[in-house]
Amino acid sequence: MGQQYSHLSSEERILIEKLHCEQHLSIRRTAERIGRDKSTVSRELRRGLWFASNENGSYRPYRPKRLKTGPWTSGPFYSALAAQRKADLRRRGSRKPRRMDSDRLRAWVLDSLRRGWSPELIEGRLKARYAGDPSMRISHECLCQWIYAKPQRALDLRQYLARGRKRRTRKKGRKAKGPRIPMRVPIADRPEAVGSRKRFGHFESDTVVGAAPSRRCMNTQVERRSRRLFARLVDDKSASATARAEYEIFKDIPPAARVDRTWDNGTEASLHMLVDEALGMLTYFADPYSSWQRGSNENRNGRIRRYLPKGTGFPLSN
Repeated sequence: MGQQYSHLSSEERILIEKLHCEQHLSIRRTAERIGRDKSTVSRELRRGLWFASNENGSYRPYRPKRLKTGPWTSGPFYSALAAQRKADLRRRGSRKPRRMDSDRLRAWVLDSLRRGWSPELIEGRLKARYAGDPSMRISHECLCQWIYAKPQRALDLRQYLARGRKRRTRKKGRKAKGPRIPMRVPIADRPEAVGSRKRFGHFESDTVVGAAPSRRCMNTQVERRSRRLFARLVDDKSASATARAEYEIFKDIPPAARVDRTWDNGTEASLHMLVDEALGMLTYFADPYSSWQRGSNENRNGRIRRYLPKGTGFPLSN
């Protein structure tokens, strides 16, 4: 751990006044006596200058001797009490107010969370409903950080989120143990134009697993531009069942509207080449443990989990 720093205390400022101003010790000797660096003492003496002609320190009279007389008014000097007052003002003025400190915003956000709104939806509704009120603003990332912060743990607000995890997942992924999918094409080889979402026909794929013992799953395909969800129930998570479900979903879509799809690294996509050859599509795979690269699909799966949480089996009827 690096060196720890701390602000000067009121006792240290009183010592600086006595040693430097009353006993006339040098800045270096004063710093050695109080256990601080000489630059800290020098900077404090410059910041804490006090003008006797005006207590706020922001006004320097043109002829101070005509306003007040005496040797103590001949120039600025250091006062520990005035320096501490300035330091307190600087500290209060530099602190940026937290968004959720507003009672009005906090009450609105809590009500929206209990109604089942996601952080992204809350962010958008605030902008639309309070367009002219900058105080009623919060980003979804800031809201998620506030929900998982320690002061809010007693409220257990995570239960109102789509997945309700106990801890937020790390943004950066982990290293993969090894390739398990034949003919795997990484997402780095995907054309950059796909990321712009300007063209229709680029999909994101995943599997929502149901509870045992039914073993039934749901194959989900989300079109990146329209965010439309295509889903089909499958009997299990096997690669053959997943390939059949993909074929049933994409066979009725025009070829120009089904260009490619991006999978995660689950083994259920290991037969992707069968679908690619049958339908003329391309398949790309996201980096391991990088679900944000398929954000649209993960968002839709989160909406499904809101109504069919983990531990819920899928019905037999399709």
